[in-house]
Amino acid sequence: MSIITISRGSYCRGKEVAEKVASRLGYQCISRDAVIEACSEYNVPEVKLIHAICDAPSILERFTGGKTRFLAYLQAALLEMLQKDNAVYHGLAGHFFVKNVPHVLKVRIIAEMADRAKLEMERKGVSESEALRTLRSDDEERRKWSRFNFGIDTWDSALYDLVIHINKINSDEAADLICRTVELECFHTTPQSQQVMNNLTVAAGVKAALIDLKPEVEVSADDGNVRVQIKSSQVRDEWRIKKLAKAVAGVKQVEIKAQEISLRP
Repeated sequence: MSIITISRGSYCRGKEVAEKVASRLGYQCISRDAVIEACSEYNVPEVKLIHAICDAPSILERFTGGKTRFLAYLQAALLEMLQKDNAVYHGLAGHFFVKNVPHVLKVRIIAEMADRAKLEMERKGVSESEALRTLRSDDEERRKWSRFNFGIDTWDSALYDLVIHINKINSDEAADLICRTVELECFHTTPQSQQVMNNLTVAAGVKAALIDLKPEVEVSADDGNVRVQIKSSQVRDEWRIKKLAKAVAGVKQVEIKAQEISLRP
């Protein structure tokens, strides 16, 4: 029992590999679209969620925190799905949210730009130059997005347990390699690693529940005991915070910690 996240650029056959892996292991295959659909409980227009997880941040969004809110919803929805274990997720952001969960195998799929452009040309009916321009633009947008939201570069191989180049290795062989790797004992779910996952899921759920009220809230959880950190000026909303937090599945107790704001001259 494990979780596999597959990160890939467009037209790298990552979706194809993910579906093959899930089929061979009998795991649930989760796409970005499935997670967006699961976010419907937050009453956010789908188009806004798609922009929030695909586009590089604009100057305005750096100040309004719009992406932060939508990412909180995405994280809560995805972690709730992954908490059930035996899952393969392919799409942006998955490995960021579960980077400290021991039983997650984090995979990056890459491919030659020429091969990616060929697929883009076939599927979109565009010229080679236009296909290359679109792919390079997409890659850069994704890198900007991850740098802004997480301070890391999606192309950094150190983020992954396994990086597979679809070239000499085809998609079937890539799927076989992933299936063999996830059988290693270090990727097996244990009670301890499942508790890490449970804690992350509860914390993410509470943050999503509170973020409209307190956009800068920080949440941690330990076996149902939740700690909510807010600015000292927001203590007046303590009763509302506790009410919203306790409505989240898995929450037993809620502690609120007020953080003092340092004033610089």
